[in-house]
Amino acid sequence: MAETKREIERKYEATAGADVPDLTRVRDVATVVDEGVVELDATYHDTPDLRLAADSITLRRRTGGPDAGWHLKFPVAAGVRDEIRAPLSDTLPADLAALLRSRVRGGEVVPVVRLRSARDVHRLLDADDGLLAELSVDTVRARRLPRGPRASWTEIEVEAADDADPAILDAVEKRLRKAGVRPSRAPSKLARALAETAPADDRPDAPPPCAPGTAGAAVLAYVRKQAEAIVALDPAVRRDLPDAVHQLRVACRRLRSALKTYRSVLDRNATDPLGAELKWLAGELGAARDQEVLAERLRARLGDVPRPLRRGPVKARLRVWDTARTGDARRKAVAALDSDRYLALLDRLDALLADPPLREAASRDAAKVLARAVRKDHARLAARVDHALSLAPGRERDLALHEARKAAKRARYAADAARPTLGKPAKKFSRRVKKVQSLLGEHQDSVVARATLRDLAARAHAAGETAFTWGLLYGREEAAADAAERGLPEAWARAVPL
Repeated sequence: MAETKREIERKYEATAGADVPDLTRVRDVATVVDEGVVELDATYHDTPDLRLAADSITLRRRTGGPDAGWHLKFPVAAGVRDEIRAPLSDTLPADLAALLRSRVRGGEVVPVVRLRSARDVHRLLDADDGLLAELSVDTVRARRLPRGPRASWTEIEVEAADDADPAILDAVEKRLRKAGVRPSRAPSKLARALAETAPADDRPDAPPPCAPGTAGAAVLAYVRKQAEAIVALDPAVRRDLPDAVHQLRVACRRLRSALKTYRSVLDRNATDPLGAELKWLAGELGAARDQEVLAERLRARLGDVPRPLRRGPVKARLRVWDTARTGDARRKAVAALDSDRYLALLDRLDALLADPPLREAASRDAAKVLARAVRKDHARLAARVDHALSLAPGRERDLALHEARKAAKRARYAADAARPTLGKPAKKFSRRVKKVQSLLGEHQDSVVARATLRDLAARAHAAGETAFTWGLLYGREEAAADAAERGLPEAWARAVPL
């Protein structure tokens, strides 16, 4: 079973045989214990075209040292990575392979670099002998595989202990800089090894499909950003990281929305089938996200009810309901990511970006084309809002408001895609449409919550429990929907087009 460790470290340039300065002069460091030299032998794996390295992901199989095994590292922030470990084996463990599926697809990972390091380890302890950090001087020998160029260097690596304040790294760096040691220019050993052992390649880069400043360049940049987000968020969903399902679903929706909004730039005959697949994926992810949102809402509503008004085992019933539905929703989301249909979608996105189906407007000025598209989406939203507000309260009005919410999302996403081109006007429009979207979303969430509360009340009644509290919550949800509707006209009046 793989385990995850948050790795917070910094790397520095060093010369062979370099002496480490006296680190007991670093704040909070009372003792430095020399642990001796450990021999490490790591083989780094990647796709033949180095897709993992391109995304600053490292996969290695390492022997030697206390943590021998497979290590998969995902970047979190500068100097921070999540390291997922699995026991040593001859082949890549299945749980690690799953986390790479969105990048590797139907291909395979192969050995690309071998690094052998002599690691001289020093433990930095506080006055109570607690570990603050480990500093190692690594003498590295790298070789491109299978029989490529070699490189060698020495570096200093400082890693904060698991429970230590990361500020210790700042204090150590201050001391190292005084001794003339400077930060490494490479973010990782693998990055340096790949750079220093890269074969000569004189092939010129392919020209971009659209000239800078054109509508095609702006739209393709946004499409590429969302496509890359889908790939990058896949392992986060599999790891069940907070908000990962929501972010992946939003990336699908943003991309699908852009393909619809900017049909004057990208041929819909090519993009409509892709949009249908993005809708499918967002729908498969939706069960997990919708359950998460609904459960949080009902827990919050129940928490606001005074204890004397909580009649019967309402908390227990809500917990059982959520547990059953959450497990099913998560299994559905992961099954979608494991499907061949999903991999085919990713391949089609790559194909779209490699050879985009451009229309005549793609070569025109980006500002004019994008502004026109945003205004068109605003007009579409206006028609839906006006229609919804003209209806009497009831099911038809609820459905119409939900359709208006979808149009608000599309208009907002269109403006977000145009922000690099249109600047502040697009940002302002997006912010105001988001307010409209939020009110419509609050209304729709109340509609869904009331349906669930009716079901919970029926289950409670069938079990011989009182349904009083569920009815109370139902009334509060009705009030929340009414408040959202009352606020809509004012918010909508402010959402003027570009």
